[in-house]
Amino acid sequence: MEASKEKIILNVGGIRHETYCSTLKAFPGTKLCQLTEPQDCAKFDYDPDTNEFFFDRSARLFGDVLNYYRTKHLHSPADACRSLWEEELAFWDIPHAELAPCCQMRLSNTEGPQEEFLLMHNNDSNHEDSWALLGQVERRDYHWWARWQPKIWDLFDKPYSSTAAMCLTIISLLFNIGILILFFMEPTTSIDFVHYNDSGDHNMFHVAPKNSFQEAVNLLYVELFCILWFTFEFSMRLTFCPDKKKFLTNPMNVTDFLSLFPVYIELFLTAHVDIMLDILFWLGLLRVLYIVKLLKIFRLLETPLMLRILPVAFRSILKEVFILMMVFTFEVLFFGALCYHAEIRDTDTHFDGMLSSFYWAAITLTTVGYGDMYAISAFGRVIACCTAICGILTIIIPLPIFFIRFQGYYATAVMKEKMKSNKRSS
Repeated sequence: MEASKEKIILNVGGIRHETYCSTLKAFPGTKLCQLTEPQDCAKFDYDPDTNEFFFDRSARLFGDVLNYYRTKHLHSPADACRSLWEEELAFWDIPHAELAPCCQMRLSNTEGPQEEFLLMHNNDSNHEDSWALLGQVERRDYHWWARWQPKIWDLFDKPYSSTAAMCLTIISLLFNIGILILFFMEPTTSIDFVHYNDSGDHNMFHVAPKNSFQEAVNLLYVELFCILWFTFEFSMRLTFCPDKKKFLTNPMNVTDFLSLFPVYIELFLTAHVDIMLDILFWLGLLRVLYIVKLLKIFRLLETPLMLRILPVAFRSILKEVFILMMVFTFEVLFFGALCYHAEIRDTDTHFDGMLSSFYWAAITLTTVGYGDMYAISAFGRVIACCTAICGILTIIIPLPIFFIRFQGYYATAVMKEKMKSNKRSS
């Protein structure tokens, strides 16, 4: 019998596979190729009675592995996860085999959500393990820090950990609402307090009547009372948090920290009115963070699954968003400059410079169209139409990318929630 026609029997997971030895020699150095070498057969589980090799592996996955030796094209099972398939390939010593384009495309579409799912699962496991470790430390060490650190942290950061924690969260929310009311009332008093004189010399300023001055000062002290509470709360959370680095890099904690400064700075500058006029604008911008602090109300509610997925899905398309912004910037510069030079000869043009034409291009591309600037000449209106059409296409084309990513992450998150519910029920 010819050597090329010599057959070999493989029993994988109870399923017998019969093939030619020449087929297994297609990829030298792999485990299946070693079965054809007599001197290496002793290393495997060989049954001389049945004349077959036995491997305790998945018969379903092995069918695709054997098909790879026959066709030289590697395909992955449709219902096997990527990690399991990679583990199977590593067992048969073909870990670097390249997948066929059809299977590579299918796996790449789900790779991001699966990896993110595993990452979220590992984070949850690490979080549970860390608190279990803290509990063990608490049982072993009776030092006051080991006993009180997790309790105080839960008190200020986890509303549902106890009744006292819920009361503190509600008190903090009431202070937040109060400081927002003061923030909305402040413009009516601050403008009367100190402002430029619109008539005559612009370097002159005047102070409003005494009652308006007193009202502004009183509101400032009430705002200081609220800020003192937020300072105390932030200090306690910073002191007793288990991970300082993670705490200081959290956007909400950064917002809490920056929102403490406006009142202290304004109180420090009350005796220097001339300096205060220059810095009042920046203090107002920092006070806008009071509104951002309202997002903490979600701590009292169970965040919907869709809202939890949005940040993850957005991070996965940061590269596409960056490319989109580059395209948008190019369109702003191109259409803005084009329309400016098309309108430059018209004496009634709305564009007093190149920067104003860039502003017009950005507003037109985003299909907002305030109407404060528009093209007058015929050629300028043609350019404006092209600008609006390109803006619509620029916005519409990336939407399916985000939708597909979001759909994948949502399906993964739903699977995770089902796993959690099954784990709790069991």
